[in-house]
Amino acid sequence: MSNTDNNVNAAPQSSHSCEGGNVKLVESSISTSIGEVADVIAGGTPKANDPKNFATPQSGIAWLTPADLSGFKSKYIAHGARDLSESGYNSSSAKLLPVGTIVFSSRAPIGYLAIAQNAISTNQGFKNFVFHESIDSTYAYYYLKSIRDVAESLGTGTTFKEISGSTAKTLPFLIFPLAEQKVIADKLDELLAQVDTLKARLDAIPAILKRFRQSVLAAAVSGKLTEEWRKSNSPHPINAADITEAQFEKGITHGNFGKKLARAPKIGPDEVSAVINHMDGWPLIRIGAICASVVPNRDKPKTFSGGYHWLLTPHFTEDSIKIDYEKIRKGLSQDEVKKYNSKIIKTGNVVMTCVGRLGLSAVLTEESVINQQLHAFIINRDLLVPEYVAFCIRANRSYYEKTATSTTISYLNKTACNSLPIPLPPIEEQTEIVRRVEQLFTYADQVEQQVKNAQARVNQLTQSILAKAFRGELTEQWRQDNPELISGNNSAAALLERIKAERAAATPAKKKAPARKAKA
Repeated sequence: MSNTDNNVNAAPQSSHSCEGGNVKLVESSISTSIGEVADVIAGGTPKANDPKNFATPQSGIAWLTPADLSGFKSKYIAHGARDLSESGYNSSSAKLLPVGTIVFSSRAPIGYLAIAQNAISTNQGFKNFVFHESIDSTYAYYYLKSIRDVAESLGTGTTFKEISGSTAKTLPFLIFPLAEQKVIADKLDELLAQVDTLKARLDAIPAILKRFRQSVLAAAVSGKLTEEWRKSNSPHPINAADITEAQFEKGITHGNFGKKLARAPKIGPDEVSAVINHMDGWPLIRIGAICASVVPNRDKPKTFSGGYHWLLTPHFTEDSIKIDYEKIRKGLSQDEVKKYNSKIIKTGNVVMTCVGRLGLSAVLTEESVINQQLHAFIINRDLLVPEYVAFCIRANRSYYEKTATSTTISYLNKTACNSLPIPLPPIEEQTEIVRRVEQLFTYADQVEQQVKNAQARVNQLTQSILAKAFRGELTEQWRQDNPELISGNNSAAALLERIKAERAAATPAKKKAPARKAKA
């Protein structure tokens, strides 16, 4: 081993160099701290109440806040939400950073980062790293991504965690020979691009499943889902006249509320076209004409002693007509039901949302009390299967959205809730429709769970690949093929020695006066 190698290995190392970064050193790498190979530069903010200090993006001096990196996916960044004017820059402690600088948020939160695509400045929520030219900026970017947890662990503060400039200088940094840095950076670009593509495809699946569920509902209430079933079973169609004259009177006094339904207005052609196409043999009947409805009192209970579930809009999900009762924390006792004149909705009836998120429906499997943002339908089981009614409501959410009254938030009054025309197949076909929908929804739920599991694995894949890269596993064959590029004057130890010598000889840079417009 040369004297140069001995001198470098004898140099003080960061206490976080290997263990903190979770990196096992390979022969071609050497551990140091960021302060040995980069200038750590903070930012600043001019007076925020003076609009003359700021400019629209790409019209002044590029300037970032941590918020600009929230959700930011790209490796490079050119501008934030607003630029600094020349006067704003000159009146602040912000500094113009060169192309290739790693901008690194040091608070709220710690560890958001990107590479400066052009000359750029930041506010004081950053500790930015201007690396020596012998450190590849993409390599440094990926290494800092791999140790974000280390940076977060070093944060201090009560209101929010922050790392100081002196702490930032102690962050671990792993140096490979320059040629190997570039190979590592290229391999990570390639592999992580594949991971991003995979993530994007997985992230798109929930929207596809949502459209799938909606298409299943449309097929269900239009008769397409049971088209072959009808050919084999030939169910006897329901006569609309029989419902309105004979069965109508039977269905209007369900429940303990004793309210009779007003005869529903005739369904006009415009409303027929507004609902999903249905079988010609299925009569269209307004839901309020065959189901008694329950509108709760506006008084909100002030005490909750448990008992009957207190059902609210957040308890309804986008993809299921079932309520997860374990998530309902409040309940009313029998005495509280009487005290607040609340109405108990029995099992087997349908409840829907009528404020905000309109037309989410559920079939109750446990007795519940509803608030004023919900509407309940008491199901006439001679004519209707509860789950079929719930599916009809969900299939026609767009109808309710068009019918809603909108001020600051959309809502449906009782008349609007009761107005939905629903197609009425024979009850045995309703049962078959429900069976098929539930079967297809179960399939969609299984796919969705598989996607969530895959997303969890992919989210871990990025850190796994980064760890492999900085353990030297991605470049093992390359090192065997190119020993001359990782040894002697090309070694990491020699590189670190040159960086230290050049930085020691350099004069500290003064704040530069910016050009009138930073070039992208």
